[in-house]
Amino acid sequence: MKHDLLADLRPLLTAEASAEAYAIGTEPADLEQAVWLRLLEHLATDGPPPDPQDWLRHAVRAESRRTRRTTRRERPYETDPADDSERGPEHLVLTGARHRALRDAVRRLPGRCPRLLQALLSPKDLTYREIAGELGISQGSLGPERSRCLGCLRRLLAPEVATRQVRG
Repeated sequence: MKHDLLADLRPLLTAEASAEAYAIGTEPADLEQAVWLRLLEHLATDGPPPDPQDWLRHAVRAESRRTRRTTRRERPYETDPADDSERGPEHLVLTGARHRALRDAVRRLPGRCPRLLQALLSPKDLTYREIAGELGISQGSLGPERSRCLGCLRRLLAPEVATRQVRG
């Protein structure tokens, strides 16, 4: 039953995700992966939706809105210099402390997030295909998994960043 439903919905999901993804600045495969996850969660809790095609269209739109909101909230740090050419002793100490805090937070992440983020941050500059092979997961699931891991990392680092702010 589930296999037939998934096989029937695949072409529609591919078309819907392709239509929505580029407008929100994401990859269609990432959007598809997120909707598949939502569908499997729905099947596990509520069973098959009464109108699967309609449910799928709504799920794609909902995931698109969620991705758009997340993207809008993500901003680069304005106080962190992009150019690390200024290598005074204070700068080196602060940079080392930031790197240690990041590595410690990455190690505290759940599941395979530590290995995924270490592979992404590797100086070897691995491709998604190489990372997927190293972790034993599909290449299409790397984007959504990376997003979830980065979300966990943000939540872990938020209290640490908040306590280190300069107070006047």
